[in-house]
Amino acid sequence: MTARRWHSILCQRLCKNVLMLVVYLVLCGQAFAGDASSPVLEKKLPDAPPPSAPLVRLEILPSEIVLDGPRSRQQLVVLGHYQDGRIWDWTRGAKWSAQGPQVRIENATAYPHQDGETVIRAEVQGVTAEAGVRVQRAQADVPVNFKTEVIPIFNKLGCNQGACHGAQHGRGGFKLSLLGFDPIADYGEIVRSAEGRRVVLSDPDRSILLGKPSLQMEHGGGERLRFGSWEYQVLKAWLEDGAPAPTHQDPEVTRLEILPARRTMKPGEWQQILVRAVWSNGRVEDVTALAQYDSLNDGLARVTPSGLVQCLERGETYIMVRFCGQASVFQVTSPYTDQPVAFDFPPNNYIDELLAKKWRSLGLTPSPLCCDAEFLRRIYLDTIGTLPTPDEIKAFLTDPSPDKRQKAIDRVLNRPEFVDFWALKWGDLLRNNSDVLQAKGMWSLHNWIRASLRDNKPLDQFVRELLTAQGSTYAHGPANFYRLGRSPNEWAEVTSQVFLGIRVQCAQCHHHPFEKWSQDDYWGFAAFFARVATKNSQEYGLFGRETVVYLRPTGEVMHPRRGSFVAPKPFESAPIADDGGDRRQKLADWITSPSNAYFARNFANRFWGYFMGRGLVEPLDDLRATNPPTNPELLDALAQDLITHRFDIKHLMRTIMNSRAYQLSAEVTPGNAVDKDNIYFARRTIRRLTAEQLADAIDYATGTETKYRGLPLGTRAIQLPDSSVPSYLLDVLGRPPRVVTCECERSLAPNLAAALHLLNGDVVNQKIRQAGGRIDRLFQQKKSLSEIVEELYLVTLCRPPTSEELQAALKEMKEVADPRIAAEDLLWSLINSRGFLFNY
Repeated sequence: MTARRWHSILCQRLCKNVLMLVVYLVLCGQAFAGDASSPVLEKKLPDAPPPSAPLVRLEILPSEIVLDGPRSRQQLVVLGHYQDGRIWDWTRGAKWSAQGPQVRIENATAYPHQDGETVIRAEVQGVTAEAGVRVQRAQADVPVNFKTEVIPIFNKLGCNQGACHGAQHGRGGFKLSLLGFDPIADYGEIVRSAEGRRVVLSDPDRSILLGKPSLQMEHGGGERLRFGSWEYQVLKAWLEDGAPAPTHQDPEVTRLEILPARRTMKPGEWQQILVRAVWSNGRVEDVTALAQYDSLNDGLARVTPSGLVQCLERGETYIMVRFCGQASVFQVTSPYTDQPVAFDFPPNNYIDELLAKKWRSLGLTPSPLCCDAEFLRRIYLDTIGTLPTPDEIKAFLTDPSPDKRQKAIDRVLNRPEFVDFWALKWGDLLRNNSDVLQAKGMWSLHNWIRASLRDNKPLDQFVRELLTAQGSTYAHGPANFYRLGRSPNEWAEVTSQVFLGIRVQCAQCHHHPFEKWSQDDYWGFAAFFARVATKNSQEYGLFGRETVVYLRPTGEVMHPRRGSFVAPKPFESAPIADDGGDRRQKLADWITSPSNAYFARNFANRFWGYFMGRGLVEPLDDLRATNPPTNPELLDALAQDLITHRFDIKHLMRTIMNSRAYQLSAEVTPGNAVDKDNIYFARRTIRRLTAEQLADAIDYATGTETKYRGLPLGTRAIQLPDSSVPSYLLDVLGRPPRVVTCECERSLAPNLAAALHLLNGDVVNQKIRQAGGRIDRLFQQKKSLSEIVEELYLVTLCRPPTSEELQAALKEMKEVADPRIAAEDLLWSLINSRGFLFNY
């Protein structure tokens, strides 16, 4: 088959795919072109029937109840445990009662009536359960606290959301802080602004604050507050108390407790969850009715404003719960099959054990192991970004040793290309770019990274040297880290995202909407860099433009809202006393400490994603409570393994590659086809080669070399120190420009420009025909046609051709006048094949 014919067939297929894409985009445009306020159709599902097995026992949550204060309340949950192991939520169907007058129960919620101790009882099908209750200060005169009671109501009603009064300029002349992150400012806006017309302390029911959201007065936002409701009564009581103001001594929420924390459910099944807030003063309070709920996957589960969850489809997802700046999740699991699954999966290490446990809980079965040829190609690409040679492939395929895979892993980890490939990755993370660092600074940082990798420097030491760097950016490579930003807050953002996997940018101006990070957290972290400064130097000549990083004796960051200096404070820790030393040393101590889970979890997740095709948490650099890992136990185990082995990255790589899970085939089987995105790793995740891998693979397959500007001939793409080196091929294949600190900057998504460039561009075609290239050399060496076909398969797909493939190729080559043209056609076809373009 001639090249022209190959080109015609492939272009027809490509055009068909493009047409399908256009149709898809048009349909999407029609779907979303309607009124933005159009209601979203909510998925409806019939209620599932309760278990048919006998009910064994009931369990009331929480097991111990304390009602403290006249406005306290407690959501109750009762779970039925059945003989077949199933659990059923009977909260709405149980018969509730209290033994004494201390408590009244309405709609499975307990309210205080008088001080004392009593017992709450739940009854279902003749089975009962009890929980103790202590009531205190039931009739006490406790003033309503603005910060802990009023602000949560505004949050729940949506008054301070970005689409309402929490917008940048407020709404209707009334502006609240977003999500209530500034209670003192909110208090002034409610009570003092507009000449105090929003509140009428002498007659609270006439207050605009109550009248508008309850539609007793005209309100553009509609009814938000039902007249006479519990929330209405709390706001009214606050006004009756004289609208007491918040203080800086008011407690903060430190964490949320969700009961139950997780449930295994069938589609159609319901579960009421209860949420308790733990305050900084030690108080534990039920906040179920005031918490905000969102499903992370509306197709798998939905949740009502009161925290009632329904499972909709089989799979696993989470319900995000937020309250007063804290966030947590409730896990919903619905196995893909009702029958127990059995599979033969002897584990190689703890990775396999924890993944197999997850597969069994979800009803998934793993794919078989990949063949030796796939395995060898995989570890070469993942570890050194390079294809194995034909001799290496043949030696491995014929090696009868039972431990040959382990030996191959050890060999590839010690190859010189390891330094090249991972220096490229670290260059991406640290944004090593001559446009910003200048050429000398870029080379200085690049050479330091290479030396660190060559010495297998522990990850904690590597990060410590970056964080505490000083001196010339030309002479001291890690000092270039401080060219990535120009201010303490920019350095804090880079440090947090790269080394901890925490995106805190939102918290610069307001509380993070889906996490616990506040403005105080953001500026406290930035304070570690308050005394870092840079200056120009002429040591390298007047036009050398050298930058020197140094420490000033003083310097602080100012809190933009409070207008006061902020003490350096690590995340989730107390502020650090200033002893006059380098604050960054203390930050480095905290970041790299084995007790800091964020550091180890961040890099465990990143390297898992690099080798397995996707992270346990996605995106890789977005670790937060409301973005939980698909296998929390595995992420914790990987992080602990990294800590135990003193942050030896090669050890972590070796452990992952030696796992049986890493060595699975990409074949989709009936037992794991339901996991379309392969988020549970029951098979290999196929992904396109990176830009540098693909450019080098094309050079290798064609037997040519690319000349990169300013670098000697023979420099490979994975050896490029700088993303500014011109290369249209690399850019069109998704090379990151290194301008933002984000894993998302590198794109592996298929795109039309890349497909056309590979199919019809001059680069690939010229390399295939190039004098002295692989095709030219094979014919000059007078290799047989069979040997030529075999080598072309080995240098592209890293395996010998099957007998059918060999015969088909030989037939085509013998039918044309010039076998060389047929060989060029074959190589062009192999380069554009899925087996070459993807890492599988």
